[in-house]
Amino acid sequence: MSTSLKSPVQLNLATLLTMARIALIPVLVLLFFLPWNWTHQVAAMVFLAAALTDWLDGWVARRYDQASKFGAFLDPVADKLMVAVTLVLIVQKNPQPWLAVVAAIIIGREISISALREWMAELGERAHVKVGAIGKIKTIVQMAALTMLLWQDKLFGVPIYALGLILLVVAAVLTLWSMGQYLRAAWLVLSR
Repeated sequence: MSTSLKSPVQLNLATLLTMARIALIPVLVLLFFLPWNWTHQVAAMVFLAAALTDWLDGWVARRYDQASKFGAFLDPVADKLMVAVTLVLIVQKNPQPWLAVVAAIIIGREISISALREWMAELGERAHVKVGAIGKIKTIVQMAALTMLLWQDKLFGVPIYALGLILLVVAAVLTLWSMGQYLRAAWLVLSR
């Protein structure tokens, strides 16, 4: 008589899309540093594709009932890795102090909120620190900004890089705002 153990890591389309997003990170880095003129635009397209898979894997998980604990863990990890690596690349290319501060705000918030979610989960209160509307808007603005900053060149005469810098500052403001919402929600639970 054989018994089959169910693996805690179930691979399905949603999870594979998330894993593909992580696998695209070294491709993005390589493209960013290649010496040809067109590689930054291709790197921007790789980043955009990864950002779209973030939406797509969630949709697939909900639509086809493929949500899993592993997917719920891996999805935010993939997002944070992609964003952090891209911010480091952008600051390395344009080492301005203010840009480094903006990048530090965004990366610092991601680390802090991940730790807060983990702590709240240990307390059995994770539901109180779910992603809110401001967090979702922040993510969209941030992904658009990073895509533009990777692209670098004008597109049909539009100064994409300058727009990306503006959007990145907006994303940093939204980052702080959403972090305040998370901290307020956590404080209300913890001060009961």
